[in-house]
Amino acid sequence: MSGIRAFLARLFGWLPALPIVPTVRAAWVIAGLAPVALLIASASPGAWVIAPAAALALIVLVVLDGLVAGACARHEVTAPADTEVGRPCVIEVHAMLRRNAGRPEAALEFDPRLGLAGRAELALLRGQQGGVFSGALDTVPERRGTAAVNRLWLRWSGPLGLGARQVSQPLETEIRIWPDLSPVRSKELQTFLRDERSGLIARRIRGEGTQFEALSEYEAGMDRRRIDWKASARHNHLYARENESERNNQIVFAFDCGQAMCEPVDGLPRIDRAVSAALTCAYVALKGGDRTALFGFARSPQLMTPFVNDSRGFTRLQSAAAALDYEPVEPNFTLALATLTAKLQRRSLIVLFSDFTDPTAAELMVESISRLVRKHLVLFVTFADSELDAFIGQEPGDIDTLARSVTADTLARQRSLVLERLRRMGVDVIEAPWETIGFDLIDRYLAIRGREAIG
Repeated sequence: MSGIRAFLARLFGWLPALPIVPTVRAAWVIAGLAPVALLIASASPGAWVIAPAAALALIVLVVLDGLVAGACARHEVTAPADTEVGRPCVIEVHAMLRRNAGRPEAALEFDPRLGLAGRAELALLRGQQGGVFSGALDTVPERRGTAAVNRLWLRWSGPLGLGARQVSQPLETEIRIWPDLSPVRSKELQTFLRDERSGLIARRIRGEGTQFEALSEYEAGMDRRRIDWKASARHNHLYARENESERNNQIVFAFDCGQAMCEPVDGLPRIDRAVSAALTCAYVALKGGDRTALFGFARSPQLMTPFVNDSRGFTRLQSAAAALDYEPVEPNFTLALATLTAKLQRRSLIVLFSDFTDPTAAELMVESISRLVRKHLVLFVTFADSELDAFIGQEPGDIDTLARSVTADTLARQRSLVLERLRRMGVDVIEAPWETIGFDLIDRYLAIRGREAIG
C-alpha cells in the first residue's frame, strides 16, 4: 500500500495530504483482474501493456472515488463524565459528511476498564439532519477508576465504493467509573427508608434498646418486663420504661483488595460486588444515625476514611470507595487488621469483605481475626462460590470431570471448615450469592443493632 501511495505521490504532489485508502471492494476487483491479466499475457504476449494500464485506471478510480466522497466537516465524540461499574455506558460518535458518503464507519480506542478489550468499531447511520451521521457504542465498565477515550478513526467511501477517506483524531475524553449504587436507588431500599422516616421502624426499635428514653403509662398488651416498679410505687400507678436503641455506633467496612477479591464473579471483580453491598448498607446505617468508615488493604493498608456522621457525607464514602485499587497479591491480614485496631478508639462493628482459596492464607486470616474479635464485633462477608457448586454437581462422565469434581469438593469442605472456625470464635458470617449479599448484610446489621451488641 505504501508503494501505491508513493507512486501516486510522484504523479500528484498534493496526494499525500489526502487520507484516501482503497476499500475492500477495490481489493476484490484487483483480485478478480489478476487472472484476467494472466490470461491476456499467455494468449497475447504483445498485449501485456493492457494489465498495467488497467491497474493505473483502477488506481485513478480509487483516487477519484475518494475525492468525491468529500471531507469531514466536523466530528465529535460524546460520553458521560460519570458512570458506574457494571452499568451500561453509551459513547456516541457524530460526523458531518456529504450526503453521498457511503458506509461511514468509526473505530474507538479506549481504556480497557470500559470493556470490549479497549477497542470497538461501529457503523454510523444518517440522522434526521442532512449530512449528519451518528452511531452509539454500548459498553459495560468492568473496573472502577478513570477511563480515557484515546483516539477516534473515521472512514467513509465514495459513490463507487472503491476509494475511502480516513481520518484519525486523538481525544481527551475521560469517564470516571464509580462503584455501582443501583441497590441504593432500588425500590425495595427506598420503600424501607420511607417506612423508617414515617416512624414504623423507629417505633419497633424503641422499647428494644438499653438506653432509657421516657416513662409512659402501662397499657394492656405491653411487655411486663418493661414495668418500672420503683416509679410505679412512687406514683401509685403502673409505669413502663421506654428505651431507645443506641445510636452513634461505629461501623467500619473493611475490604480485602488482594488477589482472591480481584477474581471476577459474573463478569465483575468480587471487590466491586463487595463495594456495592457495603455502600448500600452504609447508606442505611447513616440514615439510622450510626457512623461509618471505609478501610481497604492488600499487601499494606490502602486507605482509612474518617467516620461519616450522616447521609449528607455519603458522597465522601463513594469517592473513597472508587479509589480502592486492585492488587493481584496475597493480602497481609496481620498488618492490616493490626493497623485498623490501632486506629479505633472504641468498640466498633467491623464488616470484613474477603475471600480465600489457599488453606495457608486462610489460617493467617483466622489468626488475625481472632485478635480483632477480642475488642470489636466482627462480621465476615464472603461470596458463595457458584463455580465450585457447578463442578461438584457435574456427572462424572470421564476422568477429568471426576478429578475436577473431587478437587472442587475438597476446596468446598476446606472453605466450610474455615467459616465454621470463624463462627466458633464469635464472628458473624455471611456467605451468599452476590445478587442478595447486599440485602443480607442490611438484615444482619439491623439484627446486630437491635441486640445492642455493638456498644
